[in-house]
Amino acid sequence: MVRGRPVGSHIADLAEWAAGVRPTPGDEELARRALVDTVAGTLAAADAPDTGWTAGSPAVLRWAAVGHVLDVDDVHLPSSSRVSVVCVPATLACGGGSREYLAGAGVMVRLGAALGREHDRAGWDPTCTVGAPAAAVAAGLALGLDATALATAVALAAPAASGVQASCGASDKPLQVGLAAAAGVRAAHLAAAGAPVDPATLDQWFAMIGGVDALDGPLVPDGLTVKAYPCSDALQRVISAVRLLPPLPRDGIAAIRVHIPQSALQPLIRSAPCTGQDATRSLEYAVAAALLDGFPGLASFTDAAVGRPEAKHLAGLVDIRPGPGGTGILDGDVRITVELTDGTAEHAALDVPDGHPRRPLSDADLAAKVAGCVGPQLAATVLALGWDDAAALLHGALPEGAAR
Repeated sequence: MVRGRPVGSHIADLAEWAAGVRPTPGDEELARRALVDTVAGTLAAADAPDTGWTAGSPAVLRWAAVGHVLDVDDVHLPSSSRVSVVCVPATLACGGGSREYLAGAGVMVRLGAALGREHDRAGWDPTCTVGAPAAAVAAGLALGLDATALATAVALAAPAASGVQASCGASDKPLQVGLAAAAGVRAAHLAAAGAPVDPATLDQWFAMIGGVDALDGPLVPDGLTVKAYPCSDALQRVISAVRLLPPLPRDGIAAIRVHIPQSALQPLIRSAPCTGQDATRSLEYAVAAALLDGFPGLASFTDAAVGRPEAKHLAGLVDIRPGPGGTGILDGDVRITVELTDGTAEHAALDVPDGHPRRPLSDADLAAKVAGCVGPQLAATVLALGWDDAAALLHGALPEGAAR
């Protein structure tokens, strides 16, 4: 299917494609990592203060909302959508596995890419606006729906799809994600029960999109960026560049220069953080944490960690030198120079961060992220999870309908 086909055919074509998904080994590996990463991020937030409002909610809403609380979930860069935090819970809540997840993810990234950056700039959050139809696909396949019923599920989910960019960084942002996943699962159950809807009612919605790209090629075109470190997206590349440096004597560092495009500094508004939350948007602290901790995890972004004298000292040595280079946080590249007290210097440069599809996380780094989220004792269990085991683990940590 290509852009420009009659709008009435799009939803049927998407549903037929999703029903016929046959994953390759590469697709299966993407799904496995998405499962592990999403479950780890969800478990890490299970006891966070901001999760109490999910008590009494359906499992899919709880899992998706809690999974987004710490903002450590993966992203599909061309569509600006947080794919797995929607599609993994929808799949698990209905007893599905990697195939169902991949079909939902494939629909989500295609719809999101078709909407484009104009959708973002208009104030919408694509994680939610295309997440609900994608969740309907993943859940519908898990429930055994055929292509016709899948089209019905998507048509039922789309009217409930919403999410606004103004909530970015606010406490209600995770709830939007949970509502989108729940809307998709609800639509799939309605379709399974025979709820009537004419998919052509979405003609106007698809007319706004203008059509989706060809459905051949990888199930998730351009792959997913796995967020390596629990801080702003704009800091991922900075930390990754610092980690390229050789081991340095902490008391032998005289100065740290960071050359970075001005556009990449947009979200980094905390030059002298006092709290762990402030530190997630501080370039100076991110450099210090990478030098001190090697692989900065959740423990690196606590109030106590920010207050470390050695962290404050190293952050104070950081000299940020903005330059031209595009409009986004990944435009251009980042260059780090560390001057030592003996007169020598070490350099590192990077264009994309750890976890980017062109620079995927190593198994060791994925294990380090998981351990930072759930602790070393549970990390081995999470890293070895299958889809059936994952659902049971999440039910135990966030039981449906339980009061907190």
